[in-house]
Amino acid sequence: MAETPHHTSPPQIQRVLELSAFDQDLDKIQNVAKALSSDTRLKILRFLGNHTCSLLEIAEALDLPQSTSTMHINILEKAGLIKTGLQPAKRGVQKVCARLYDRVSIELPLERDETEQVTVISMPIGAYSDVKVSLTCGLLSDTGIIGSLDDPAAFFEPDHIRAQLIWFNTGYLEYRFPYRPVHNASLESLEVSFEVCSEAPLHHPNWPSDITLWINQVELGYWTSPADFGGERGSLTPSWWDTNNTQYGLLKVWKVTHQGTFVDGVQISQVRLADLNLSPEKPITVRIGVKEDARNVGGINLFGSRFGNYPQDILLRLTYKTH
Repeated sequence: MAETPHHTSPPQIQRVLELSAFDQDLDKIQNVAKALSSDTRLKILRFLGNHTCSLLEIAEALDLPQSTSTMHINILEKAGLIKTGLQPAKRGVQKVCARLYDRVSIELPLERDETEQVTVISMPIGAYSDVKVSLTCGLLSDTGIIGSLDDPAAFFEPDHIRAQLIWFNTGYLEYRFPYRPVHNASLESLEVSFEVCSEAPLHHPNWPSDITLWINQVELGYWTSPADFGGERGSLTPSWWDTNNTQYGLLKVWKVTHQGTFVDGVQISQVRLADLNLSPEKPITVRIGVKEDARNVGGINLFGSRFGNYPQDILLRLTYKTH
């Protein structure tokens, strides 16, 4: 039987917009910088910090002409810092606004090591090659449910390749990535990143789950997800998926080097690149799951590029140094 997570006070979770000049986000960075360069727009973001409201309410609260308020909202929306929508009003419809992020992180460009070469491979979350799951479980595309909910057989439906949200209690999903070594170069690091959170009934702000990663059947260690995030729509989550259900996760980066294994820069184990038995004759297998004997068995939600808060699938990044 799954271990019931211990409930304490809910953690304070921040929604983070992460931008990198290395990933060709320069236009996005410029739009965000422009949006944040105005005192008025910063006041609007502060006002939207804990509630959704209409354009008229923003204009009245900040003592702005409605045309000025609209201009600033358009700039914030272009930068991706807020989203807008229409809802019924006493007379017709009104435009409402919601803030998407609590923190912005920008990785500034550095001078590249000319001996460094990076290979990045993107894998859809539905393109798994092996699966073993327990209830509760299910798969969604960005347009609807795949198969039946709480039915492990749904994971073998042909449409599983289209999955954008996958959840289960214990078990794993396994993916096969091609391994193409770079001629006259040595592998310096291997990274795997994906958006993930715990799996609770509907959602729960304090629902820890130990999520484990394996590379080539070698267990790297686990990261404890604090919650199953819901109640507020993820920036990419389709409108048909009710906000009482899981909405988004956290973007986690697992990195294996010659020194050990790290999650978001914090070392979690002594597993090194040499322990992974990498071979060009074999694929790199990446297994993501929750062990039955984990301390916190709180399930897992895995998000694709069109669900949650981060527009990416599972990314494998291999960094080489040429000789």
